[in-house]
Amino acid sequence: MPRRTHLVCLPCRAAFKHDPFPQREHRCPRCGGPMVDAGPQLAVPPRRDRAGWRVLAGVLRAGVTFHPRCGCCNDGPGYRPRTPREFRRWDGP
Repeated sequence: MPRRTHLVCLPCRAAFKHDPFPQREHRCPRCGGPMVDAGPQLAVPPRRDRAGWRVLAGVLRAGVTFHPRCGCCNDGPGYRPRTPREFRRWDGP
């Protein structure tokens, strides 16, 4: 059975776990905006961590998610920046 995935609303700084199927557009229960499928291996920053959410928004806008590289094993998504300094130095995907 597939792992539950994190759905993220960047304006609300909110994340919810949801079953990956059915594939459809999910709406934020707070603001009604679209949510991003960030993947099951996301470490969600606390809502009060504004810098962490800015970094997460930049990573997701770059098209990088937190899905495992291989669907059959739990090998992790690879390196992802966690701080603004790491994000500025990051070369991207």
